[in-house]
Amino acid sequence: MTEPRIDTIDFIETPIEDTAFDEQLPQQQSVTQADMADQLDDSKPVSLWGDAWQIMRRRPMFWIAAVLIIVFVAMAAFPQLFSHASPTACPLEMSRKPPSADHIFGNDFQGCDIYARTIYGARASIMVGVLTAVLTALVGVVLGTIAGYAGGWLDSVLSRVADIFFAIPLLLGAIVLMYSFPLSPDSPYILKILRLVMALVVFSWPNIFRLMRSSVMQVKPNEYILAARALGARPWRLVTSHAVPNALAPVIVVATIDLGTYIATEATLSFLGIGLPGGVISWGRAISDASGLGFIRQSPFMLLFPASFLCLTVLSFILMGEVVRDALDPKLR
Repeated sequence: MTEPRIDTIDFIETPIEDTAFDEQLPQQQSVTQADMADQLDDSKPVSLWGDAWQIMRRRPMFWIAAVLIIVFVAMAAFPQLFSHASPTACPLEMSRKPPSADHIFGNDFQGCDIYARTIYGARASIMVGVLTAVLTALVGVVLGTIAGYAGGWLDSVLSRVADIFFAIPLLLGAIVLMYSFPLSPDSPYILKILRLVMALVVFSWPNIFRLMRSSVMQVKPNEYILAARALGARPWRLVTSHAVPNALAPVIVVATIDLGTYIATEATLSFLGIGLPGGVISWGRAISDASGLGFIRQSPFMLLFPASFLCLTVLSFILMGEVVRDALDPKLR
């Protein structure tokens, strides 16, 4: 029996030459590498504040609030640029004159130019709001950080003290303090401002304290805090370099919103006659003077213009606080 014959065929591998493909391959590889380099450049790490700035600058509300705040702050710092009239020049023959070409906002019951007093009144109102917000945030951040990071009996003591002050209404507590520490008419201007500021700070810090305490307690068990402690970082460095910077965002948001509230509170106290003394020009004092018997019905412009400036200022700071809150809180984006 013969075996079947199998013919072997030698397969010769012939290389396929495609010059066009070979020419395009290096070019495609180089383009891919360039694209990867661009992606690496675009994916650089961005900080929390840098990311927040990228979000805020795309929102028209941020620019509207920023422009209003800049205008009002410039008005408070340099009132001479906005009005050449003297706010203390008050001829009685011009009493309650309606708006005209010479006095665009009219004159109050003493004959003073309402426009000039509105411009110069921005200084006291904004100073009260800014100083109260800064000092309240400073006290609340320091005490809240100590309570949240230390814990134990120190946290309990500070929390109970904060609860006592938190239970007293801000307006009522400020009225009591203002009556308890009167000032003479000859007192310096800055002392009159600081008296009202301190009365507001005493009853406003518990809100920031509670917020900062809870933020520090949330940040404290995070991995980067534990890693820094394991590497031998001291408590002061842990607090200043890790805990406070990562817990400060909500405090900044609330302090920005509260700033407008403090300006409105100053106006309320001045309207009641126990805020800034009569020698200090402020929007609250102007509203108080315009709210006399029969003035609102007979001369509504006396109330309209200072109240409008007050509302716009408070609104601008509240809008800025809401924009910052939306930019810093990922859940609201």
